[in-house]
Amino acid sequence: MALRIKEKLVLASQSPSRRRLLEQAGVDIEVIVSGADETVPEEYTPSETVECLAQRKAMAVERLCPGRAIIAADSVVSIDGMIIGKPEDDEAAKATLRRLSGRIHKLYTGVCLSVRGKRRVFHQVTDVTFYELTGEEIAEYVAMGESTGRAGGYGIEGIGVMLVKEIAGDYSNIVGLPVAETLRRLREML
Repeated sequence: MALRIKEKLVLASQSPSRRRLLEQAGVDIEVIVSGADETVPEEYTPSETVECLAQRKAMAVERLCPGRAIIAADSVVSIDGMIIGKPEDDEAAKATLRRLSGRIHKLYTGVCLSVRGKRRVFHQVTDVTFYELTGEEIAEYVAMGESTGRAGGYGIEGIGVMLVKEIAGDYSNIVGLPVAETLRRLREML
């Protein structure tokens, strides 16, 4: 089996991190933002949430480019059984990082692959342990702007790596897409 996927894929996500991950894996992609509604019932678990949203994004883009191979994804952070989304502003980002400080949280990414009318939906979970963070470290990190638009208010692929003590699971999942599993499953479908 070849490692590379030769077909040009559609990434149904505006995430620059997901795009970078796929390009680093040698995948030729076109980004088409789904514009899908991202609200889900409050009782959904983190895995149900990310799978639902990934599938919704894929379905929206299927209508725009029928017959194309599509990758859609969504990520959330969960701690204490609660989903922590993208902070609305700097104060919310600081509160989120204080909550994650010195603790283990879970990063869930749901993926929906759509190829010629067939869909596969799955999710992956990675445990992330943060160092104990000072108020000054949190304020400095948020001031750098990396918290904006990020599940859990941080990005591990930037300065946010300094917040992370250890991970258990797939690093690329924390960035926003479990690349190896995604591409292996997609290759089976193509």
